[in-house]
Amino acid sequence: MVDLKPMIKLMRPLNCSISTLSIPIVMITLYGLDIECFETVLVTILGMLIVFFFTAGGNILNDYMDRETDEINHPDRPIPSGEVSPKKALMFSEVMFSVGIILSFLLPLYLPQIIVISAVTLLVAYELRFKKEGFTGNLIISGLTGMLFIFGGSIYGELFLPIILGILAFLSTVGREIMKDIQDLKGDLDRNTFPMKVGPESAKRTALLFVVFAVALSPFPYIFGLLPIFYLGIVIIADIIFIYSLLLLKSAERTQKFIKLAMIVALVAFLVGGLT
Repeated sequence: MVDLKPMIKLMRPLNCSISTLSIPIVMITLYGLDIECFETVLVTILGMLIVFFFTAGGNILNDYMDRETDEINHPDRPIPSGEVSPKKALMFSEVMFSVGIILSFLLPLYLPQIIVISAVTLLVAYELRFKKEGFTGNLIISGLTGMLFIFGGSIYGELFLPIILGILAFLSTVGREIMKDIQDLKGDLDRNTFPMKVGPESAKRTALLFVVFAVALSPFPYIFGLLPIFYLGIVIIADIIFIYSLLLLKSAERTQKFIKLAMIVALVAFLVGGLT
């Protein structure tokens, strides 16, 4: 009997499940909980499955590409421990990506398929080339985060508000990715990260610039009448946390954690805005 536990471990189901939340977040932001159309529910479930398989494929590919360094850093993972061969892991990743792409063609619109195929292409390019090239890698990972929300909007045929959410996610994620690289500056011996190229202080100023852009754009859903004042009240709290994390905190580790907290508060703002 085939032991599926190592294969499931490669997928990182919890990580995949968290990514799938981007779809119901977009749905609630657009429609609240007043959903009378069964097709909307069906599309939501399908969208969540697509994101799940895409994320699983990316996680497995990541473990495949990092299999040599994981022999030292994470020897208990399925590939370096010998539970799953590299060949089987790569095939499993291809299956996950293929299932996600195939499921996307069950959606009635053409844009979701373009986004899914583009996302898979970007993720593969990141792992094969750009992962160790610093800022470009930061932009790709941040772009993929933003694309989750734009994909969510595309499955409902509603793009304006999800694009704003996607841009905010992109900008804040760039800031967090740079701060994570500053935090890992001493340990990233096999990467040419952005802080290595420009120095930690210049990198931090760049992170601040991206976060400031996110903060500046955050009131737009209220200004355009897309979300009520309840959204604005909560997103201001997120903005304060963003600015505090980059201006007042000296530790890169604490800064990136506070940016993550601010991103969570911003998502709560969108959810509350959609529900009120």
